[in-house]
Amino acid sequence: MIKTLNKLKKGENGKITAFKGKGEFKKHLMEMGLVRGSDVRVERVAPLGDPIEIKIKGYSLSLRKEDAEKIEVEIA
Repeated sequence: MIKTLNKLKKGENGKITAFKGKGEFKKHLMEMGLVRGSDVRVERVAPLGDPIEIKIKGYSLSLRKEDAEKIEVEIA
């Protein structure tokens, strides 16, 4: 099942499959280690849904909800 990263709940895992953004946005995500095929886990979601803290490649990363909406993940 494919979802956007912002739809995952705390403790859910997924594998990045695609990005909806282009250009600088996509480059910025890749520089942070968000690449296709990477496993991600949602660690925390702020009470209002922004930001979302994820774990990727052994480190924590906070994303704005609007950025997480542009990242598609496959749920096992």
